[in-house]
Amino acid sequence: MLKLITLLIASTMTVMAGATISPALPQMQEFFNNEPNSEFWVKLLLTLPGLFTGLGAPFAGAIIDRFGRKPLLMAAIFLYGIAGGTGCVLSSLTGLLIGRAFLGLAVAAIMTTCVTLIADYYQGPQRNQIMGTQAAFMGYGGVAFLLLGGFLAGLSWRGPFFIYLSAFIILPLVIFSITEPEKTAGHTSNLAEDSDTELPIKTLVPIYLLTFLTMVVFYMIPVQIPFYLRNFQVSSAQVGMAIAASTLASATMSLFYKTIKARLSFQMILVCLYPLIGLGYISVSFANSYAFAVLGLIVAGLGLGLMLPNMNVWLNAIAPVAARGRLLGGLTTSMFLGQFFSPIIIQPIAQQIKLGPTFALVGGVMLALAATIAAVSFVNRPARTA
Repeated sequence: MLKLITLLIASTMTVMAGATISPALPQMQEFFNNEPNSEFWVKLLLTLPGLFTGLGAPFAGAIIDRFGRKPLLMAAIFLYGIAGGTGCVLSSLTGLLIGRAFLGLAVAAIMTTCVTLIADYYQGPQRNQIMGTQAAFMGYGGVAFLLLGGFLAGLSWRGPFFIYLSAFIILPLVIFSITEPEKTAGHTSNLAEDSDTELPIKTLVPIYLLTFLTMVVFYMIPVQIPFYLRNFQVSSAQVGMAIAASTLASATMSLFYKTIKARLSFQMILVCLYPLIGLGYISVSFANSYAFAVLGLIVAGLGLGLMLPNMNVWLNAIAPVAARGRLLGGLTTSMFLGQFFSPIIIQPIAQQIKLGPTFALVGGVMLALAATIAAVSFVNRPARTA
């Protein structure tokens, strides 16, 4: 039990990496106001870890497949605390960006290792449940970190950076509770989906692409919402509460993943979750009050709560044990590159048509994507085995 709790706690560190400083973005922009193009660079502080997580994840996957899980996890958590805490003392945008880059590399190793260890330790329906629990735990952790980050941002823009120092509390848990799983050459997972005889590449590509796209959309919440909510004259704490409300809805929905997966295929879960995101974002775009905007974020959060466990379980269903770390590293890459590219893709659109219409446009894309997946699944229904 301590082993599972440790993995769940360590998993929350991946959420903490980015969104924790989100409520402090407006204050950081004011602090660095004299820097050229400060709004872009400050937003990049939030998402830069995603780039280096995406670049580092394949290497992390290869390392754990070759040398084992625990050593890399311990080193990554130590690096996480050092790199994440740079914002406590540095007053240079360049220095902060470098610290965030190393933070991203640490997250790559933590995320890939935690998911791989869960896949190693648990099989079949129990794995489905644990994956959902992991996503929920990350979500609930995110709520706590966002609320705390919002409170600390009200004191100083440096405040949220102190949260990263909690890595030094988590490290002893990893050292004493995590054991290196035994390698069993003939082991296969017991999921029903393992009967699929198609080459994994045919499923891997859609999984990776959809994960990337969804993360681009998802990260509009921590990156753009703090600026969008300025229209309603709210405090940093209220910004944190709004983002936390969406995260709370996401975490709660994740707890129901095992039940939903028992009734629906992976594709049909996507058909259900994308309309929730789409309708939520459209509601945000038409919000005429802070409360209505929060309601839209909650609806979107319900859809996002199914995404991560669905992609993790789907990938584990097709991943050979010997390549599990590398394939999950690829999923981590897709996830965090999507986070990094979110402001790069969304910001030019928002500058042209403003943030409100941008949320409506993205919401419409999510509805169209759901319809497309439903149509493709219907056409390929006789061949579907998931």
